[in-house]
Amino acid sequence: MRVMIVEDDPRLAHGMEALLNAAGFSVDILSSGEEALHIAESVPYAAIILDLGLPDLDGLEVLQQLRRRSVSTPILISTARDSLADRVDGLDKGADDYLAKPFHLRELESRVRALARRGQGTPDPVLKVGSLTLDRSSRTVCLNEITLELRRRELAVLETLMGRPGKIVTKERLAAEVFNFNDAVAPNALEVYVARLRRKLIPDGPVIRTVRGLGYMIEVK
Repeated sequence: MRVMIVEDDPRLAHGMEALLNAAGFSVDILSSGEEALHIAESVPYAAIILDLGLPDLDGLEVLQQLRRRSVSTPILISTARDSLADRVDGLDKGADDYLAKPFHLRELESRVRALARRGQGTPDPVLKVGSLTLDRSSRTVCLNEITLELRRRELAVLETLMGRPGKIVTKERLAAEVFNFNDAVAPNALEVYVARLRRKLIPDGPVIRTVRGLGYMIEVK
């Protein structure tokens, strides 16, 4: 899953990025409200972490404009403005959650993960497709109760597919959810990750099918 961080404090932004990367998220960091408005309309983010004290636009204005433009991505406000009135104002203007600074990074991770699940319409932290389970909280994958060892990108691809079982996920959508702007992505990167996953799911796991010209789909045999 891919997350946007809109934060003008580089140290805090990179601390959040490191934590979320370790938790399996792909992260883009922006410091401009205008840039966030432009990008959020075209990238399928699982969640947006939005600071209110941005240098160009107030974060609440960014929030309102995103909602007016029908961007439904779950948004977590991260700010030093922690009065009750500020929290109510942010939630009333379209935020999904509110976290006052300073906060513990582990709490941030938990809240972002919950928002991402809610945004995908799959609030249960455990995804299941046949005999395959993926626990999004612990980042563990089990096939017939045997733990599979997956690399971070393999896990990201599998999580995206398992979130839409029996449905085609286009290559473009898959790439947009798995890779961020700074990733050096080889032309055949998705094919490589899918091929590795297929080998690890043999013989008892679900099948990842290639739908020619469209993308991939995971389904029970």
